[in-house]
Amino acid sequence: MTTADHECIDNLVYKARQFCEDKGARFTLLREKIYGLLLEQGGAVGAYELLDTLKLTESNAKPATVYRTLDFLLEFGLIHKIESTNAFVACHHFDCLHPVQFLICDTCGEVTEIQSVGLKDTLDKQASSVGFNVVKQTIEAHGTCSECNN
Repeated sequence: MTTADHECIDNLVYKARQFCEDKGARFTLLREKIYGLLLEQGGAVGAYELLDTLKLTESNAKPATVYRTLDFLLEFGLIHKIESTNAFVACHHFDCLHPVQFLICDTCGEVTEIQSVGLKDTLDKQASSVGFNVVKQTIEAHGTCSECNN
């Protein structure tokens, strides 16, 4: 990881701390560590993978602690859950509500978040036509990334 990568991660952690404090929530050291670990991974990570990494510096870390922290980070929009793989990925633009679409590489596990406003509009229109109100939308598409296609 380059110095620029570390600076970017530090900047995002700082922004996350400010974001939480502005909302009246504490961004504890544990929350910061887990959010930082997700940022470092760059892709989706399971809770037990996070626990194993966390135990390298926090020997008394337990699954319940990791899950509570993940719940907090999800609630504040700092991370997303990839339902199909039961893994978590950091969100880099957590200060806005947005529809989420993920491109998930089944070969290497890379997860790319994209935003397609047209897709959201189409879904909202179709849902409305049957009397349904979409509150939250996450779409997961599985396939292979450009690196694995080569």
